[in-house]
Amino acid sequence: MTDTAIRQELDADGILLLTIDCPGLSMNVINEAVARDLAAAVERIRTDESVKGAVITSGKPSGFLAGADLKGMNFSGDGSAGPEGAAGKSRMARLFEGVFALNRLLRDLETAGKPVAAAVNGLALGGGLEIVLACHHRVVADDPKIQLGLPEVLVGLFPGAGGTQRLPRLMGVQPALIYLLQGKNMSPQEALGFGVVQELAPRDEVVARAKAWVKANPSAHVQPWDRKDFRFPGGVGHMNPAFAQTFIAGTAMAHRQSYGNMNQVKAILSAVYEGSQLPMDTAIRVESKYFAKVVADPQAGNMIRSLFVSKQAAEKGARRPKDEPPAPTRKLAMLGAGLMGAGIAMVSAQAGIEVVLLDRDMESAEKGKRYTEERLKKRNTSPDKMAEILGRIHPTTDYRDLEGCDLVIEAVFEDREIKRQVTEATEAVVGADTIFGSNTSTLPITGLAEAWSRPENFIGIHFFSPVEKMPLVEIIVGRKTGARAIAKALDYVAQIRKTPIVVNDSRGFYTSRCFGTFVQEGLALLGEGVKPALIENVARHMGMPVGPLAVNDEVGLDLGYKVAQQTKKDLGDAYRPGPGEAVIETMVGLGRHGRKNGKGFYVYPEDGSPKFLWPELSAHFPLAATQPAPEAVKERLLFRQLVECARCFAEGVLETPEDGDLGAIFGWGFAPFTGGPFSHMDTLGLAHVVATLDRLAAAHGERFAPPPLLREMAEKGETFYGRAAARKAA
Repeated sequence: MTDTAIRQELDADGILLLTIDCPGLSMNVINEAVARDLAAAVERIRTDESVKGAVITSGKPSGFLAGADLKGMNFSGDGSAGPEGAAGKSRMARLFEGVFALNRLLRDLETAGKPVAAAVNGLALGGGLEIVLACHHRVVADDPKIQLGLPEVLVGLFPGAGGTQRLPRLMGVQPALIYLLQGKNMSPQEALGFGVVQELAPRDEVVARAKAWVKANPSAHVQPWDRKDFRFPGGVGHMNPAFAQTFIAGTAMAHRQSYGNMNQVKAILSAVYEGSQLPMDTAIRVESKYFAKVVADPQAGNMIRSLFVSKQAAEKGARRPKDEPPAPTRKLAMLGAGLMGAGIAMVSAQAGIEVVLLDRDMESAEKGKRYTEERLKKRNTSPDKMAEILGRIHPTTDYRDLEGCDLVIEAVFEDREIKRQVTEATEAVVGADTIFGSNTSTLPITGLAEAWSRPENFIGIHFFSPVEKMPLVEIIVGRKTGARAIAKALDYVAQIRKTPIVVNDSRGFYTSRCFGTFVQEGLALLGEGVKPALIENVARHMGMPVGPLAVNDEVGLDLGYKVAQQTKKDLGDAYRPGPGEAVIETMVGLGRHGRKNGKGFYVYPEDGSPKFLWPELSAHFPLAATQPAPEAVKERLLFRQLVECARCFAEGVLETPEDGDLGAIFGWGFAPFTGGPFSHMDTLGLAHVVATLDRLAAAHGERFAPPPLLREMAEKGETFYGRAAARKAA
C-alpha cells in the first residue's frame, strides 16, 4: 500500500494536476504525508520547466480537505522536554519553526512563479481552505451544501497557515473577522459574493474549469497582495476611521463574549490588526508568532483534546461494548409528552425513527407533537419535510399502542412511584426483553430498574433541555445493566447525532450531581449575604454560560424543592441538607418559582423587556457588611464543582476523565476554554487543587474536602489523564 497522499499527473498542456487523496482515510486532512507531498509538488512547480501551472483538487468524494490532523498535532519542535533543544534553541523558537512550516510552504506555493488554481469539489475547512486561499484562482462546485470556513477558533486554535492574512485581504477586515472569530462557514455562493472564490461550476467540471483558467492565464501567478497597487477592501491602518472602529468595536464585542478567557480570540485580533499593515512575508511570520503563543499554552491542547479528539471518539462509539451487534432503533416508545418527552420525540422523528408519544390524556400527547410542529415552522422547514417528520410521531394514551417498539424512553415526573407505574404498564405490552431507558436526572437507575423484571435491560438515558439544542446525552449504567442495553442506548444516541458519555449509577449521576454544586454554592453565597449581582457576574466571567441564580430560575425553583424532598424521603436519617436549601425553601414559600411563573431570583417583565434581579432579594437575604473579593467568589464556585467531579472519579461514577470533561462542557456549560474540569485540574496541578480545597474546607465546610484518591494522586505527582493513559497501556 502506497503512502502517497498527493498524486501528480502532468497533462499535454503542461498543467500539473495535484490530487489530494490520503490513504486509509475517509476524509483528507493535513498530516505529515500531505505536507511532504505538497512540498515536493511546490518544488516541482518551481523548478520543472515542463510544468506551466498546476491545479489542486481532491480524490475523495467526501470533500476537498477538512483541515489539519488535530489528533496528530505535535508542535514540540525537536521533541526536547527541556527549556533548550538539541540545537540550543528555546522551546518557543522551536515551536515557532514547527508552526511556521506550513505557512512558509503555502507562501512558496503562491510565489512559485506559475499559476495555480484550486478545484474544490467538496468541503474545505481550516487548513484545507488555507491551501485554497494560497492558490491564484479558486473554482468551487456550485453546491449550497458545501462548506468553506476557518473553524479553528472553536477548538482553541486559529488559522495558522495564512488564514488570518489572506481572508481579510480578499474580503476586507470587518467581514473576515466575523468568520475568523466565530468560526462561521460560508457557502460557495457566499464565498463568490465576498470575492473569496472566483468561479462556481458543476462538481464534475471544477477540474476542467480550473485547468482552462491556468492554460488561459500563464502570467497570472502573482497574488493581488503582492502587487504594488494592492489596496485592502475597506482600507486598513490605524489612521483609517473604518479600520480603527472595527477593532475598537470588535475587541469590545469579543471580550463581551469570552470575558478575556479565550487565548485564540485575542491572538486572532492581534494577528489581523498587525498583519494587515505589513507585507505578506512579514505578516505570516506575525501570524505564526501568535499561533505559537496559543499552542504553547495548555489551554489549546486541553480544548483540542476535549472538543475535538474526545468528542469524535465518543461519537464513534469509544465506550460501546465491542462484541454487541448493531442495534439501531426503529420504533421508539416515548413515555411522557412534556418538555423533555416532546423534545426527544422531535429529534428521534428527525432521525427517521417512528415515535409513539404517550401521555395521560390526548390533549397532552397532542401538545407534545405540536412542539415539533412549532419548532419546524420557526426553522422554515418545507411543508413536505415537515409532514414527513410529523408523520412519524403518533400521540396516544393507550399503552397497547406501544406494541412493536424496540426502545422505550421514560420522561415522566421525578417521582419514584409514578415512574414505577408507567414502567410496569409498559413492560406488560412490550415485554421485558425490550430495552427500557429512563430520562431521570436524579433518581438512581438501580432502584428504578426494580420495576422492570429484567434489570439488565434497564438503563439511564439522560437528556438535557432543550433537547433539540443540547448536544449531550448521559448514559447511566445501573448495577445490573447489561452490555446489550449499553450498546442499544449508544446506537440510538448515534442515530440522533448527539454526543454520549457513559457513567455509573449514583444519585444525580455525574452531570446533575456536579452541576448542582455550582447552583448550590451560588445559593449558599446568597444566603451568606453576598450581593446577587456579584455572584452572577463572577460566574459568567469565569466562563459559565449563566449565573447560578439565573440557572435556578430556568430549571424552576419548585423543581429543585421537589427533588430535595424526594431525596430527603429516600435517604431518611442519612439526608444532609445542602448549604443553599434554605434559600430555595424561602423563595418557594414566597411563590417565586422562576421563569415559569415570571418571578424567581429575577423579574421577567410581561412586556418582554430584559429580565433583572429581583430588587427585594436583599430584604429576604440581608447583605453582609463586608463583601468578598470577586476572586474569592470565583474560587468557591469553581472549586466546589472540581471537588465533586473528583469525587465522582474516585467513587467510580466516572471511569474516564474524557467522559468527565465532555459531560461538563456539553452538559452544564463548564468553562470550555479549560477543556473541562479534569483537564483544568491537571493543568492547575493536583497538589495546588488539594491545597486550595483544604483551605476552602477549613473556611466553609466539609463539602470542599478533597477525596482520599485526589490527595493520593497529588502526593504521587499524578494527573487524571496520565492515570487514564497508564490504565489503557496496562
